[in-house]
Amino acid sequence: MSTVDSETTRLMRDNAYLIGRNAELQSDVTALSAEVERLRQAHERLHGRIAARPPNPLASGQSV
Repeated sequence: MSTVDSETTRLMRDNAYLIGRNAELQSDVTALSAEVERLRQAHERLHGRIAARPPNPLASGQSV
């Protein structure tokens, strides 16, 4: 087997691994996003929404 063939084989194997790993990580991100949303909703149910902070009269209309 020539060096070019072995390098091509190695790159194809690495590419297949990375494609599979990318799919796993995308699935993990989707699952974590769903979990974050679920926890956010549970937190809102338990603690209610926090009202927006009242404006600071000393800020002279500038955002802090």
